[in-house]
Amino acid sequence: MNKTFSPSSFNVTAFSVLFKQCYVSPSYHKPYCRQHFATQTSTAVINDDVKDVAILGGGITGLACAYYLSRDLPNIKITLLEGTSRLGGWLKTETINVGDGSITFEQGPRSLRTAFPNGPVTLDLVSKLGLERRLLATDKKSIAAQSRYIYYPGRLVRLPGPGQSLLKNISSFALEPVFKGTLSACFSEPFKPPRDERLKDESIASFISRRFGSPLANNLASAFVHGVYAGNIDQLSVRSIFPKLWMFEGSDRSVLKGLLKARFSGTVLMPAQDIKLLKNPPDMKGWGTFTFVGGIGELADTLVKELEKNPNVMIQKQTNVQSLELQRTTSDIQINVTRTGPRTPTIQQNFSHVISTISGVNLDKIADLPPLRHTPAVTVMVVNLFFARHDLLPVHGFGYLVPRSVPFSENAEHALGVVFDSEATHGQDTVPGTKVTVMLGGHWWDDWPTYPDEEEGAKMAKAILKRHLGIVMEPTVIRVGLQKDCIPQYTVGHFERMVQTSSLLKRFEGRLRVAGSSYKGVGLNDCVRAASDVVRGLVDGTGTDGLESFVSEPQWVWLKTSPN
Repeated sequence: MNKTFSPSSFNVTAFSVLFKQCYVSPSYHKPYCRQHFATQTSTAVINDDVKDVAILGGGITGLACAYYLSRDLPNIKITLLEGTSRLGGWLKTETINVGDGSITFEQGPRSLRTAFPNGPVTLDLVSKLGLERRLLATDKKSIAAQSRYIYYPGRLVRLPGPGQSLLKNISSFALEPVFKGTLSACFSEPFKPPRDERLKDESIASFISRRFGSPLANNLASAFVHGVYAGNIDQLSVRSIFPKLWMFEGSDRSVLKGLLKARFSGTVLMPAQDIKLLKNPPDMKGWGTFTFVGGIGELADTLVKELEKNPNVMIQKQTNVQSLELQRTTSDIQINVTRTGPRTPTIQQNFSHVISTISGVNLDKIADLPPLRHTPAVTVMVVNLFFARHDLLPVHGFGYLVPRSVPFSENAEHALGVVFDSEATHGQDTVPGTKVTVMLGGHWWDDWPTYPDEEEGAKMAKAILKRHLGIVMEPTVIRVGLQKDCIPQYTVGHFERMVQTSSLLKRFEGRLRVAGSSYKGVGLNDCVRAASDVVRGLVDGTGTDGLESFVSEPQWVWLKTSPN
């Protein structure tokens, strides 16, 4: 059930356009927000039952969990267990000397959006770490922010949106083949019958095709999903990935009616758990995306440095968790671990609580949580290229995505998209040139027994740039990385599986909690928000397992906005 919430102290006028579409939001300007969404000072009650906590996984979620815990409960012991020899997970930044200067390559995330609700949480973390002066922002009115493309057979097509006249936007929808049928589909959508009330979920392809027609699904939705999830819209869950669209159809019997209602009725639809983030909204007007002078890896590196300075935090790398179980006599969780190396013995460690940030698939292996077995992950090859010439790109903007409707003859390499890094981020590189990143694989490589090696990956990326952009020049520097199982896939039924997982976690009596990209969002901002939420729930006793948002009611509220 939806409810309307109208606290007079909340002025969300500035946020009204945040909800034009499914969390497609404007940007902000000053990320120096001093509020923290999981701090000791913000909690009414401190959970005295928390004595020592193990955090499984040293990626960004695990590091953020350890940092929040060390601030909120400074006297407890925290042990972070990481299976590999490095921390930071998928945040992989490399600075390379070129001539008299240097360039920065990202093998993982390269920039973050300031979008509500999760962007401000990450920016708050940035502020607390003292990284404000290291920020690099892209203005929402910049060419990179306003110019994004889709590759549709033979050429790049600019997406309609800001920076173009209304006439130009309408003309694009009416004349560009990639948008064929979009306008008529939107006009007819409100008159289509809503889904059967018994339907609990469906694929993105099925939902978009049913409401707007298959061309929009194949040309636009698949491209967007390639850029975020590298996934297959025939398999991914619309309820979990586009929750607002799913909600609008259920509440308003039409997606378009719901979007218009949110835009013009003086109310916004939002998850109930996000209301608290509106209390003191940070002033960040004008910013579209942000990164750091030294790359996104600065965030993980700074977290590691802060944790290493804390005597109550122990970091154990190359430590593999073999099993965990609740000890009924002590109510502690016993973890059995082994260290990397030949014939290493199994070591038992006991903790009052455990926060798992490892993948759901891996957690199931040690904690027997069968629903998590059905959250697979895709593998993406990331190819960074730097060219000594600065005028190689035929268009200016953030980059382009490749929909599944592009024929094999024009995408034999299974490219997902290309980012124009030298246009998207300014201030990292100290030598002029053109820097791009080609992303390959994803769901196209599902079930492949082997993957291309670095040499093959480099050839594939250069072939894409030649065919799509006309770039024949050899790069000055090239880096190829294979990110195995890097993006979890929220397939149809994900929501119900998370409800089932929450029920199964009850046997751990609140001692085992989960956070990370396997559950509520695959982006870096999503992971930081998950860390913030799970720590707050542990510290003040309001949470039970990290999956509360899947089982709490009401899940959505209409929030009245205040007049200017």
